[in-house]
Amino acid sequence: MLGLGVAGVAVGASVQQKLSSALAPAGPIGDVLPAAGGFRYYTVTGSVKKRTPATWRMDVNGLVNAPRTFTMADLARLPQTVLDKDFQCVTGWRVPDVRWVGVALPDLLQAVGVSPAAKAVRFSSFDGTYTESLTLDQARRRDVLVATQMEGGPVSHDHGGPVRLYVAPMYGYKSLKWLGGIELTDKVRPGYWEHRGYDVDAWVGRSNGRDDAPT
Repeated sequence: MLGLGVAGVAVGASVQQKLSSALAPAGPIGDVLPAAGGFRYYTVTGSVKKRTPATWRMDVNGLVNAPRTFTMADLARLPQTVLDKDFQCVTGWRVPDVRWVGVALPDLLQAVGVSPAAKAVRFSSFDGTYTESLTLDQARRRDVLVATQMEGGPVSHDHGGPVRLYVAPMYGYKSLKWLGGIELTDKVRPGYWEHRGYDVDAWVGRSNGRDDAPT
């Protein structure tokens, strides 16, 4: 179990359930926090320094027409999308009918303009380690969200706030937490978990070849 805090990797669903039930309710051990509201919480770094809505910034750059730094106020001025969708972890647990609110990624991309040379989108976390990617076609789905609210309130720090990615049709490890940067690229650049053996395309319901990736 001590290896969890070092490697940042959660074990399979059955073992994870035993671990969650064994943890005291008084806070994190390594990179796994006790379950609450049906969710389990993970980090890949052990701890992440909090950012408030006032201090949060997100750079959107790369193969775009107008690189830009977004604040929370900037996101609020863009069209808002509401989704009622499940959150499915590849380890087997699921939280049904979560209400997500934020900016659909296609609307954000339209605000900066996408270069014809762009083929993919790379996301980076302000934890300094966690990254993810989608193809441009995947990123233009209306059920991919730059989320600022969930379950009726702001996205909490443990959930990856103040802003996180939510990719509804894919397993949770694609829904990057603590979103701090978006880069348009000429090809898919595999993210943190893909470099550790997980599928780049993580569609829910399809085998990912591994069963121990956290979200």
